[in-house]
Amino acid sequence: MTRQHSYWLLFKAVFSKDVKLAFRQRAEIINPILFFLIVISLFPLAIGPEPGLLARMAPGIIWVAALLSTMLGLDKLFRDDYNDGSLEQLIASSYPLSLTVLAKVAAHWVITGLPLVLMTPLFALLLNLDNTALMATLLTLLLGTPLLSFIGAIGAGLTVGLQKGGILMSLLVLPLYIPVLIFATSAIDTSTMSLDYSGQLAILGAMLVIAIISAPIAISSALKVSVS
Repeated sequence: MTRQHSYWLLFKAVFSKDVKLAFRQRAEIINPILFFLIVISLFPLAIGPEPGLLARMAPGIIWVAALLSTMLGLDKLFRDDYNDGSLEQLIASSYPLSLTVLAKVAAHWVITGLPLVLMTPLFALLLNLDNTALMATLLTLLLGTPLLSFIGAIGAGLTVGLQKGGILMSLLVLPLYIPVLIFATSAIDTSTMSLDYSGQLAILGAMLVIAIISAPIAISSALKVSVS
């Protein structure tokens, strides 16, 4: 068995384990979707059903709801592995910890981020989004929600050893989410004016590529510091 093949088997095993555990504990999948739906549903009730106002506010509403929904499962991303001691075994393993981290972040996105992307066309009806803005919203969510998972995982790694690290993790992560929020909502706003928003998408894509390369290393270092 080649080294590359064994790496793939490790990635697949960690990814499959986290996804299967999430389906057994279905609240991890249902809670972010319910939270996303509740937040989006409350805004029309709070600001009124005026279609033009809802359409103007829709980019910010959708992205703030997605951002907060993604954060719901971050606190448990490494917590269970830390509590049962398997995280220490993963750190001591001869395999790179960054590969395990990459698999866990990918599983977190599939569990929390991907369902939000798939459900967005339904939620967009509540906010009177037209087809052009809806396409821009879907593209920004596809690029941005994995980025949120990577950034959030850094905070989760730094606070995994703390008793009540959820609040501290939020304080660490939220400022780092702001650039993603700015470029994503800017792309959607630009699309509503029938202008080219490929520049914003390119920036989000570049940020995602950088995160895929560098975030697993940063998360691994954070976990080693927290465990030690």
